[in-house]
Amino acid sequence: MTIAKLLFLALFFFNTARAADNLPGVWELLIPDAGIASMHTAVTHFNTVVLLDRTHIGPSRKLLLKNRCRGDPAKPRPKDCTAHSVLLDLQTNNIRPLTILTDTWCSSGQFLPDGSLIQTGGDLDGFKKIRKFTPCELGQFCDWEELQDTVLYEGRWYATNQILPDGSIIIIGGRSANTVEFYPPIKEVGAVKFPFLAEVEDDQMDNLYPYVHLLPNGKLFIFANNKAVLYDYNTNTVTKNYPILNGGPRNYPSAGSSAMLALAGDYSSATVVICGGAPYGAYLQRMTDSPAVGSCGRIEATRPDPVWEMEDMPFGRIMGDMVMLPTADVMIINGAQAGTQGFELASAPCLYPVLYRPDQPVGLRFMTLNPGTVPRMYHSTANLLPDGRILIAGSNPHYFYKFDAEFPTELRIEAFSPEYLSAEKANIRPALVELPERVGYGDVFEAAVTVELPVVGIIEVNFASAPFATHSFSQGQRLVKLSVEAPAVDSGGRYRIRCTSPPNGMVAPPGYYMVFAVNQGVPSVAKWIQLGA
Repeated sequence: MTIAKLLFLALFFFNTARAADNLPGVWELLIPDAGIASMHTAVTHFNTVVLLDRTHIGPSRKLLLKNRCRGDPAKPRPKDCTAHSVLLDLQTNNIRPLTILTDTWCSSGQFLPDGSLIQTGGDLDGFKKIRKFTPCELGQFCDWEELQDTVLYEGRWYATNQILPDGSIIIIGGRSANTVEFYPPIKEVGAVKFPFLAEVEDDQMDNLYPYVHLLPNGKLFIFANNKAVLYDYNTNTVTKNYPILNGGPRNYPSAGSSAMLALAGDYSSATVVICGGAPYGAYLQRMTDSPAVGSCGRIEATRPDPVWEMEDMPFGRIMGDMVMLPTADVMIINGAQAGTQGFELASAPCLYPVLYRPDQPVGLRFMTLNPGTVPRMYHSTANLLPDGRILIAGSNPHYFYKFDAEFPTELRIEAFSPEYLSAEKANIRPALVELPERVGYGDVFEAAVTVELPVVGIIEVNFASAPFATHSFSQGQRLVKLSVEAPAVDSGGRYRIRCTSPPNGMVAPPGYYMVFAVNQGVPSVAKWIQLGA
């Protein structure tokens, strides 16, 4: 065992031995055995959760419904009657198997404006496939549909999807795919060359799963390896090259993460944060004990002369998931303190979540939270739930399911409750009791809330998207703070809040959003709203 690994193991055991009684946050086990390890996770507007794994890994522990087995008699593939996708009902915690046919290994996804989930690419027979899941109400039956007449122009493995202001989806990159394309497909365009991805590719392929954020000016901030550009997809031109982010590569397989901070005010400014990663060479040399990067870069992407502001996390971290909270803080959760992304390539799990508070000054932004007990390594996910908790799923650092390893395939599903859900804050937690089901851009509408204690100051009303979480990046994640007026006291102890919806699809693309009322940093349970023209 190397000295570096001994040091990291010592640090790991020191950290896990620290008393955590006074650290904020509560963990709970939701599902002791989901049957599959979720590589991709997304929350639907019916308060269900779609979980997806690879299909070419042999049997899972969840049987498919009768007569829905996979297998092609014309190909040497064994018959498989187990599920590789499931649907979790958050109301009952019941798990229902879903039927996915083609391989979704390291694929990408995004919700459409009507709330259906589009899932693109993968490996082997899934390389050019497009799949669709249209969620349904409790008691109805919905399942995956493999589109037969529509395929990708180029195979996509490790690509990133982003919904655009008009409700279409751009699909960016993938292994050996330095192009972009759109869904619905644009025949006159097809797959469009995007040279930036080729320019940043290295011998570790650190341009995979690029970080993509739709800015409120309608252009895309695209980051790969250690560089970023401002991309106008309408003209297929790069309109800005950002400074290099120091600290080594940040994308797959070097496994940092990224989030765009909440949009607010006049929505003219957008700030992107990128945290963690692995030093160059860790993946190439299979260095399981290489210390993870602990630095974060923060950049105001809409400034004419943007620069990276650097700061350090409490822990070096790879494979961390960055989750936008309803309060506009960011949770960094899951991952490891050494190694890199890939099968059997990480060690020293980072059990401590970290809260990033963007409004605090440098040096005071990070807060260490209550540690979990389940290592969440390669192929784990984290998603915001409508009740304000974080759903934690997955972790399979092995090519197949393996339960007798140091870090076994993980079938448990957990939830982490941030401090704002603590019992002592229950009397200031608002209940969102009235909200329109649909609003247009720039609409003025009212939200009605109740609160146990009298309201002091402004109650925020925030729109949170439902992203597609995979490989340490949540595709399509955004939080938009609405313009609101001071709450007016209504009859029956209600407060009415006059709100103005986002002005256009550049600030908030059309689709379903979780709407949270936030009182003194404590969010309500969300209601879903459909935003569109």
